[in-house]
Amino acid sequence: MSDAPQFFDMPPSSEGDAKRIAYRMHQGGGPTLVFLPGYMSDMAGGKATALFEWARANGRACLLLDYSGCGQSDGDFADGSLSRWRNEVCALIEAKVSGPVVVIGSSMGGWLMLLVGEALGDQLAGMIGIAAAPDFTLWGYDETQRAQLARGETVFEDNPYGPEPTPTYARFFKDAEAQLKLDRAIDITCPVHLLHGQQDEDVPWDISLKLAKALRSESVQVTLVKDGDHRLSREEDIALLMRAVANLPTD
Repeated sequence: MSDAPQFFDMPPSSEGDAKRIAYRMHQGGGPTLVFLPGYMSDMAGGKATALFEWARANGRACLLLDYSGCGQSDGDFADGSLSRWRNEVCALIEAKVSGPVVVIGSSMGGWLMLLVGEALGDQLAGMIGIAAAPDFTLWGYDETQRAQLARGETVFEDNPYGPEPTPTYARFFKDAEAQLKLDRAIDITCPVHLLHGQQDEDVPWDISLKLAKALRSESVQVTLVKDGDHRLSREEDIALLMRAVANLPTD
């Protein structure tokens, strides 16, 4: 299959709409690497691109995608939610991947990887979190913002990565509040490696420690990068990610 972007037609959802999901697939050995971008990010980002190139150079299968409303996929970002994006990821994996899967989630993608991992069951061979941000609707907003979202309002915040403010929509918030994970044991038992920068101003690094404790897996590593920021996208950070990928079991 070509490495160029392709499109997958989602079946109509319970809300009655269907979406074309953009993805890139490189065929190779397993387990297949599946990268889940962060909030308002897409598969053209630096970490996703580096992973895809590493997979191609090392003969590994790799799947990248844009959630609906992001990148080259159809849809409106305001309609997005963790549940919707989980369903898109799972449908794409079911259609395009055979055999075990390693899910790699960045920031919000680290929350989504838990939902996808639970849905994959025995197909899940490993997970890697990069500044994973489970439950960020609970700890990432103050009480005024949470009240606004609960009333159905949209919250806008300064965006350190671009000129436009970052919106959080009430639809996303309501769905996310039903997907909280850190208040209970997470029934995932595969090997997990969590990477987190200690200079992260968006996701406190102790979230990765809380996630490590919540996971049922007995094979969980946490790597803290003392001078690393939220993105962990410097050359040395990318090298760390690739070592984590290479060190996960492949059988």
